[in-house]
Amino acid sequence: MWKRLTGLFLALTLLAGLLALPAAAAETTGEPVATVQALGILNGDQNGNLNLSGNVTRAQFCKMLVAASPYRDTVGGSGGYSLFTDVKSDHWAVEYIKTAVDNGWLLGYLDGSFHPDSSITLEEAATVALRVLGYTNADLAGTYPAAQLSKFNALGLHAGFSKGQGQAMSRMDCAWLFYNLLATETKSGQIYGQTLGYTLDSTGHVDYGSLVTSETEGPFTVSGTVSLPFDRNSATVYRNGHAADWSQVANYDIYYYNTNLQTVWVYSNRITGTYTAASPSAVAPTSVTVAGNTYAIESSTAAHKLSSQGEYGIGDTVTLLLGMNGGVADVCDVSSAAGTYYGVVTSAAQQSMVTSGGDAVVEQTLKVLCTDGVERTFTGSYAYDVGSVVRVDYGQKSVVERQGILALSGKVNSTGTSLGTYTLSDQVEILDSSSSGSAVRIYPKRLAGVTLERDNVLFYHMDSQGKIDRLILRDATGDAEDYVLFTAVFDDVDEKVPSYQGQYSYLRNGQSQTYTSVDWMYHLQVGGGVIEYNKGVVDQMKNISSATLTSLTGATATVGNRTYTVSDRVQVYVVSDGEYFAVPASSVEDTDRYTLTAWYDELGYPAGGQVRLIVAREK
Repeated sequence: MWKRLTGLFLALTLLAGLLALPAAAAETTGEPVATVQALGILNGDQNGNLNLSGNVTRAQFCKMLVAASPYRDTVGGSGGYSLFTDVKSDHWAVEYIKTAVDNGWLLGYLDGSFHPDSSITLEEAATVALRVLGYTNADLAGTYPAAQLSKFNALGLHAGFSKGQGQAMSRMDCAWLFYNLLATETKSGQIYGQTLGYTLDSTGHVDYGSLVTSETEGPFTVSGTVSLPFDRNSATVYRNGHAADWSQVANYDIYYYNTNLQTVWVYSNRITGTYTAASPSAVAPTSVTVAGNTYAIESSTAAHKLSSQGEYGIGDTVTLLLGMNGGVADVCDVSSAAGTYYGVVTSAAQQSMVTSGGDAVVEQTLKVLCTDGVERTFTGSYAYDVGSVVRVDYGQKSVVERQGILALSGKVNSTGTSLGTYTLSDQVEILDSSSSGSAVRIYPKRLAGVTLERDNVLFYHMDSQGKIDRLILRDATGDAEDYVLFTAVFDDVDEKVPSYQGQYSYLRNGQSQTYTSVDWMYHLQVGGGVIEYNKGVVDQMKNISSATLTSLTGATATVGNRTYTVSDRVQVYVVSDGEYFAVPASSVEDTDRYTLTAWYDELGYPAGGQVRLIVAREK
């Protein structure tokens, strides 16, 4: 059943960057591997590779067992004693094997050996799983191994893999086994994962999102290097929600890490401005106001620095270092976070400020989306319009200066590595902006094969090697436009006055909104459209082209013989009983079940012509 829209996205998730699966987990698209890796049951090698096709030895299985047991935080590797003739005191898994044997999960052989390097078979793994759940041979009907395999299958522990009696278990098989084990009731009727203190999701499995959050350490501030409890060379790194490498991580970035996932999340969002208020008090602040905006404090370090006992007080100019949730993770002097950024002004608001001397001044608070994808806020004596291209210099005092137009033209090659005669840096940062002043970060391959005219290039910057490393575009892709689905339109004409009025209801990314125009009508139709702005005020509302789709598969939509690319930001709605429900595009691909209407932008953008909205109606 569809869940009703209430003006907000109804499925709330953690920050996309945090929940992005690391490269090692990407060896499979399934959640089982990601979950057992986050639990530390499945670990990668020194390069972070999970080697999912490799067989699991009895010693390795013991280590997995301990990681999926109440002993996961107390048992190490070497124990200083011999257990079996082939498991000496210096064996890497001696404590894991001892814990498994002491609990009766695995047993040795009659000749006093354990065979730690032998692959564990299906029937052995099945027997162990049943013992962990509290079952004994007395609970089973029949003889080994048929009785064990029958109960194993009856409990659903075999879901996701298909091994037969005598076959060795692979690492992928074990991932499924432990994923299933944690969601299975013990003999006493409790879900095994819950007995270990884990939260379950709606399917009854360990909740991956809460697991990642609870096992993630941070925030920490980058100071010279990133300190990790694991090899940084094997780490998967995300910066501001996108895959990155260590060369992109800078001093005063905020980072978090998850040891089991060997993943690091880095954030570089900084807010510079005057510190004007603390709440509930400066003695123990939980939130602060800087540059006219209020930010929650998410670390004790930041709380102390911004308190009356700390180094920053009301009236100081500070740089807030924001973490994954947009809260203040740390604070530093403006000069400490020095750097140069280029971007587009996305918001410009006048406001009254009070200086430390008590004088009232009128300043402009700017929001600037920089080419690295981070929106930064500044307050000062500025006079910029929305859409202006600016350079931001962090120094003793933040300086925001308008940049002149540096236009060029040319074709982007098929690999997205050059623009005309210019080479694009491997680390190139690109913004595309609209005439309304909105902007989005895009990536070179989005422009592959596209010819950009001089009007499409507002600014470019070159690095020391003569390569373009910053690029700000205008109307190159259409991605920056404000696409909406008009759900109700009403144009009113009073011929006696005369006067005009229009009322338009629409959905934007799942949110219901209404706009009323005075002395103007936009003559809209129900369906997809775009809203354009001038200095933050609605300037134009218009419909965009529509078509009935004959097929929808992944990133491709087809109308007869014509194929469209589906935007990464496509908005998809199902209509049921006159109501609209926001859904993923993948859920409406069945054209035998749905009639699909798509709206796409016109080909006025060099890299445009993409499907922006889809409405599905059941046939």
